[in-house]
Amino acid sequence: MALTATVYIFELSISDMDRGVYDQLTLNVACHPSESAEYMLTRVIAHGLEQQEGLSFSRGLAFADEPALWVKDLTGRMLAWIEVGTPAIDRLHKAAKGCERVVVYCHKEIGRYLENLSGGKISHPERVSIVALDPALIEALAERLQRRNVLNLSVTEGTIYLDLNGESHVLTPETHRVR
Repeated sequence: MALTATVYIFELSISDMDRGVYDQLTLNVACHPSESAEYMLTRVIAHGLEQQEGLSFSRGLAFADEPALWVKDLTGRMLAWIEVGTPAIDRLHKAAKGCERVVVYCHKEIGRYLENLSGGKISHPERVSIVALDPALIEALAERLQRRNVLNLSVTEGTIYLDLNGESHVLTPETHRVR
């Protein structure tokens, strides 16, 4: 018998003063049995940080040729390819060939990943940004997840203020470029 996904509900409040984005969303997020809680939480945080018209979760891990999230215009053309974790260089190459903006939200140790990417072939590397999130904080937050969560996400001058289920944290992401 195949294992099924666990659904988590997030009441997400976004106040991104840097981009002028303010929104309230309810996200029903399926967590596949092979997906870590850290990965799933990073997908939700990325959704909040990338909130805009046309943003959605892709169809999931079963569709290996799709990113974690994407932004599409009304014609279906992909405007942004948004990954989570440490995608392979060939995946980033493919994404940058077909999309003007590629973002990776990394919830793991970033140093070795950046080393692995350096010197590799990526079409249009200027289109690719790697956003490093503090792995220890993401892990601690993932341990506190409940099936129903309230997540307030505020962004001011590049600093992310997270409140997960009444517990406040500060997250200072580091953005890296592929060379």
